[in-house]
This record gives sequence, structure tokens and C-alpha cells, in this order.
Amino acid sequence: MRVLTQLGGALAERIAHAVPEATVVAVPGDGDPPPDAHGEVLLALPWGTANLSAVLARGVRWVHILGTGIDRFPLHLLGDRLVTCSRGASAVPIAEWVLATMLAFEKRLPEVWIHEPPAGGWHVGALGGLAGKTLGLVGLGAIGQAVARRALAFDMCVRACRRTDTPSPLGGVEMMPSVAALARVADHLVVAAPATAVTRHLVGPDVLVAVKAGVHLVNVARGSLVDEQALRTALDDGRVGMASLDAVEPEPLPPGHWMYTHPRVRLSPHVSWNAPGALEELVDRFIDNLRRHRDGRPLAGVVDREAGY
Repeated sequence: MRVLTQLGGALAERIAHAVPEATVVAVPGDGDPPPDAHGEVLLALPWGTANLSAVLARGVRWVHILGTGIDRFPLHLLGDRLVTCSRGASAVPIAEWVLATMLAFEKRLPEVWIHEPPAGGWHVGALGGLAGKTLGLVGLGAIGQAVARRALAFDMCVRACRRTDTPSPLGGVEMMPSVAALARVADHLVVAAPATAVTRHLVGPDVLVAVKAGVHLVNVARGSLVDEQALRTALDDGRVGMASLDAVEPEPLPPGHWMYTHPRVRLSPHVSWNAPGALEELVDRFIDNLRRHRDGRPLAGVVDREAGY
């Protein structure tokens, strides 16, 4: 079993050590692959590379995309090859980030920190809380479920909306019929759905008109799911009290973009997936699949090209 990988160094060594039956061959991201670079499996970077077609021509039958989303990967180059990804690998750190943003919104962090005697006096602060508040999840995949479990532990009311009408895999989560219906009741509206043609601007003008006044919007998916001009209008008129955005469109935002300075926007540079061992966890999903492939078992994280994730 020969594995071509566009990773080098310790991560490539991690694969070779975990599955010694596999011959791991590192290939560059541009230029012609080395003459001996051929294999049935390719571990590819989530945005593809300039020489992807040339690498695929070296006998590749299965491509694993080293990421949890595939929206930036040139799937059209893959033909009928099997495609998998590291879906779910970043669910825990992203869920922790979501809880951190919700707590920061309710507890007025960081603005509550003081550097001089407070004008209102000590022991005075108009702080909120998560207990009893309603979390609305747009998407209930691995990330949505990880957020839901933590929100339930904070005694939140958790409701969700997903593409299919299947029931919630978690007890205590009420399913809603539409994103608009979810938006009407959510105190915190968290976008955690995949980026596809169908989900583009899923949170658009109709949803942002329907939101509960003062809602906290959190986007940990992709910027394309939120109509950012409609969001700006909703922020300006106060319908959206705060937007914590870890995903925007485009990335990176150009200098001078309005999101950098809007008083109701908390912007982070797509870092919510980061945590100790985050890259290793992405690779470990591939290692698990490599062992499944070796043993003739079904692979995990198989991409549904029609659905787009």
C-alpha cells in the first residue's frame, strides 16, 4: 500500500509509524512529482495544489482531504475516485470556542475588565447568563452536536435545524422546521453547517428580519453561509446584538473592511479549530481510514459529492 502525501516532516512520519504496512511518499505541492511518486492513496491539502492533476495521474484511486470542509477543494479534478475528509476532527475545539464567545457575550467580556475605579461602583454590572437561554444551531453535524452537549451542561434550551428531517441524535435537542423558525426563538444563533451551493446565504435577509431582537450570531462554518451585507444592516439597526465571526467572505478580509471596526462585530481569523494537537487529530482521522482500508472495512468521512460535503 503506497500513500502519497503533500505533508512532510513529523506528520508524514506519524502516518508511516502508525501504519507500517504503508509506504509513505512525500510529494511537492507544485512542479512535476518525482519519478518514483506513485501510489493508490493521496493525502491532499484542503485547498488542492497546482500540480494536483499530475499527482492524481500517478495511480491514485482514493483521495483523503486533510480538512473538515471540502468547499475549497477542486473536486472536479478527481473523476470517479473515492473521496474522504477528516470530518469531525475539529469539533471539540470549535465547540469550546463557541461556548467561549457565548459566555463573553453574556458576561460582557472583555469590556467588563477595569483599569481605573468604575463609574458605576463596585459589585455593579448588567451581566447575562447562559442558563435558561435558547441556543439555535444551524446544522447538527459533529460540530453542532459538540456545541449542543456543552450547552446542555450549561442548562441552555437547545434547538436545531438541519438539511434533513431526521430526528436529533442527542436527547434534549428540539428540532425546528426552518432556519427562520429557529432564528425567532434563539438568543444565540450558531452557524455550523457545511458550505454548499444550497447553503450559500442561508442566513440571509429573511432570516435576519425574523431574528429575536438582540440575538448573538456566531459563525464557525464558512462566510458564504451568511449574507454579510444583510448582517451589516441587522447589526446597524440592533436586531443582531453581536456577531462573533470566525468565518467570513472573503478570507482574508481586505484592509479597511467594515467588519474590522464595527462595534457589534467580534472578528477572529478562522482560528476556532486550533488547539494542542489539532493538526495531529486531522491526520489521525486519515490514519484511522488507512487502517480501515487495509482491513477491508468501510471508510469514515466519505464525501457525498451531490450534497457537497
